Amino acid sequence: MARWAVVLFAGGAVLAFPVPEGVDPRGWRLLAIFVATVTGMLLQPLPIGALALLGVVVAVASGSVTVQVAMSGYGTPVMWLICAAFLLARAVVTTGLGRRIALMFVSWFGSSSLRLGYALAAADVAVAPVIPSDTARVGGVIFPITRSLAESYDSLPGATARRLGAYLMQCAYHVGNTTSAIFLTSMAANQISADFALKHGGAQLTWLNWLAASCVPAAVSVLALPWLIYKLDPPELTRTPEAQQLAREHLRTMGPPSGAEKGLLAILALMVVAWAAQPWHEIHAVIVAFAGLALMVLAGVVTWEELLEERRAWDVLIWLGALIMLADGLNTLGVTRAFTAALGHGLEGWHWLGAFVALIAGYTFIHYGFAGMTAQITALYLPFLLLMLAAGVPPFVASAALAFFSCLNASLTHYGTAPGPIFFGAGYVTQTTWWRVGFFVVIFQLIAWLGVGLLWWKALGHW
Repeated sequence: MARWAVVLFAGGAVLAFPVPEGVDPRGWRLLAIFVATVTGMLLQPLPIGALALLGVVVAVASGSVTVQVAMSGYGTPVMWLICAAFLLARAVVTTGLGRRIALMFVSWFGSSSLRLGYALAAADVAVAPVIPSDTARVGGVIFPITRSLAESYDSLPGATARRLGAYLMQCAYHVGNTTSAIFLTSMAANQISADFALKHGGAQLTWLNWLAASCVPAAVSVLALPWLIYKLDPPELTRTPEAQQLAREHLRTMGPPSGAEKGLLAILALMVVAWAAQPWHEIHAVIVAFAGLALMVLAGVVTWEELLEERRAWDVLIWLGALIMLADGLNTLGVTRAFTAALGHGLEGWHWLGAFVALIAGYTFIHYGFAGMTAQITALYLPFLLLMLAAGVPPFVASAALAFFSCLNASLTHYGTAPGPIFFGAGYVTQTTWWRVGFFVVIFQLIAWLGVGLLWWKALGHW
């Protein structure tokens, strides 16, 4: 009951304030529903999907939106692309292709603790374009390998955690948040950012120009993070020659690549090419994803029953569709504009570059209050984007930077994205250490992506 009390108080607190000038009263009621829904998703007195459906019901019953508007979030291409992302990830994990690729990198490069960190990073980068879910990629593929490597050196939660496991857990998690920002298809909610950018910022984030903008600052991050974490929380063990042998044994146990793995690899390669060539053929990314899924079922790579068992895809479809509808409704009814206008007064007279850095920093550290990337994107991406545009930030720079830091900021806490509880829950790292290392990792990301990144975006002609 205490959680419900907080949820109701959060919504009621909004209604206690007078409706700002220029805001439709329906929008103010919708804001109260939105705040209560997001608060409920943080506290979870009910499962997130059930809370989202309750929010839709209250929005219609209160007269804030029509039933057609209430259902609009479920009919957008972006929703189905995110759903398809989970299904694609299911295929990569089910066939064992993702695990095989990760083990190959460990077998090649894992002769020391530091090199092992880089091997896990390289494996993550390699599978990121084709596993469009950080939960499936980092939590489902990288985590089991990380834990197995730690245990093979008798590094277990407790007294021996810092022998190797604590370093590997933190390295894999923080690099995973970086790889989520590299590709449009490496994190399911990236497409939401791209959709907001196109609709409200006038910037088109395609698979190719997303990668072009991210590749240089991401390279700096991926190359530096294993070393940085090694310095921030060094492992007691420095040499790990047995890791390569362990990986080779696992690969031998797996045997040669199966027909399903080969077929999946060929289909994924075609999909990546199609996504990259979208500016030329103009086929929507969701159609490419559907075509890939259909080919996988047709070729026997994965069965339709296995795809139906991917519960997270259908769960996300329900609650995210509701959040997208609420966010779009707030913008249509003037609430978002009023919010950005109020905050924008504090940025009057600022050079756009100063406003850009301040807003990115604010957007980044506000993630302490969010238990997932998607929740923050749907709640705050659009308001911050409009603030940046009002301050004169070039549209592509504003849109891309917010999209990138929607992934990078998850390193702040152990609950910042779905893989966080998986890695933290393994018991190798204390919360104090996790938050300390995460804070410095994010500070480094701000320096790298706003320093090297801005220079790179200027070279690309984006400002």
